[in-house]
Amino acid sequence: MDIEQKQAELIDHFVKKASSLKGTVLGPVIIEATSHPSLFAFSEILAVPSVAELEGTENSRYLDVLRLFAHGTWTDYKNNVERLPELISDQVLKLKQLTVLTLAETNKVLPYDQLMQELDVTNVRELEDFLINECMYAGIVRGKLDQLRRCFEVQFAAGRDLRPGQLGNMLQTLSNWLATSENLLVSIQEKIKWADTMSESDKKHRKDVEDRVEEVKKSLSLKADIDFRGHEEIYSEPGGVMDYEEDRSRPKRRRHPIS
Repeated sequence: MDIEQKQAELIDHFVKKASSLKGTVLGPVIIEATSHPSLFAFSEILAVPSVAELEGTENSRYLDVLRLFAHGTWTDYKNNVERLPELISDQVLKLKQLTVLTLAETNKVLPYDQLMQELDVTNVRELEDFLINECMYAGIVRGKLDQLRRCFEVQFAAGRDLRPGQLGNMLQTLSNWLATSENLLVSIQEKIKWADTMSESDKKHRKDVEDRVEEVKKSLSLKADIDFRGHEEIYSEPGGVMDYEEDRSRPKRRRHPIS
């Protein structure tokens, strides 16, 4: 089963579970969802009416936790630890995985120093083990560990939930990309049209040259034929050039000495 299908099934499971509960009993469901090793998207759970109703209540901290896992990072948790419940080990692991995904959204080359700071990792070996065992094996990222350059080159990263206001920016980015693509397409079509025009011009020029060559060939052939016929007429005229055999058959004239 691929990660997208498994995500969809887990999201559906927790949405149905949260929809059937209210108040305090939603706390354990949210903890379970944010601890699950295969769940990395939470916006659908956030949209459940009974979960949204936790806002402003004594259980609102669970809603804050869910928002943290939907949009936040490990650094965000450390900066707000006083108003959030303490995370269990599975939640800590999940939040650090999500932190890697957030970093990979904007940079495809992640320096080891930045990753160690963001993840509270003390050495390179621990960092590389985390990236391999907890991120790449989990299927949420693919990439290359470059020990010489001390960086992680991201080739693929799963997407996170959209943050509030991020949809508008994404739509604008897609709109700009679409406009650029349309302009590029027009440019390509114009170049194709120009190339077709040049091809037709080249074909016409080649045809003209070939026709001219044929005309020259015919002219030369005709001239050669006329010249040949002219020579035939000269040699066949009476009194023209005497045949050698005819000359031999005639009696030779006797020469008389001059007195």
